[in-house]
Amino acid sequence: MKAAEIMTRRVITIHPEATVREAARLMLQDDISGLPVVDHEGNLVGIVTEGDLLRRTETGTEVRRPKWLEFLIGPGVLAAEYVHTHARRVSEVMSKDPCTVTEDAELEAVVRLMERRRVKRIIVLRAGKIAGLISRSNLLQTLADRSPEERPTHASDQAIRERIVAEMAKLHWKPSVSINPIVHDGVVALHGVIADDREGTALRVLCENVPGVTRVEDRLVWVDPYSGLLIDRSEDAR
Repeated sequence: MKAAEIMTRRVITIHPEATVREAARLMLQDDISGLPVVDHEGNLVGIVTEGDLLRRTETGTEVRRPKWLEFLIGPGVLAAEYVHTHARRVSEVMSKDPCTVTEDAELEAVVRLMERRRVKRIIVLRAGKIAGLISRSNLLQTLADRSPEERPTHASDQAIRERIVAEMAKLHWKPSVSINPIVHDGVVALHGVIADDREGTALRVLCENVPGVTRVEDRLVWVDPYSGLLIDRSEDAR
């Protein structure tokens, strides 16, 4: 899936010379948490978000430190912080290196960028201009729209078992030789030995996502790989 397929095309922007108060009001008015900042030619020059406005002198939330720590930090950093908490123009509080991708970027690459940069939104560019924006809510909407509906699916027990085995073969962490799924009337009974209780949960989830499965019975045995001791997997023991 490409970025262009899920991005929001109507992007609300703000000018760098706009005031911080105007930015805050625009975010509240349109119920958004970030504004791309563009110049008069429509070129992207930054982004201002709720996070940029958390520490402000108007709300009494600017950073306060002991004098000795301020001495260690140095005047340059303190001066920059002062600008960020007191400046009136968007250009002085915005982040000047916003995360961007092009319209043909793969969705997996977009998510990786979000994780690496720890951001909530990615700006999508076309020929250097803003074409759209992808936020976490866009990803949630895609999940809601594309997740398979839970509906009865008629499949033979053999077909269900073959699909489970095929899916398990793709997992590099699965103890393949020790897991035996037995299917009867759509009910999967998982038998075998696992070395970590989380493997049992993952295998149950795998089975639940196979069409035709109506229920999964976890009969797996947890054996500690170092001591060889059998570990109680009951809810009371966890």
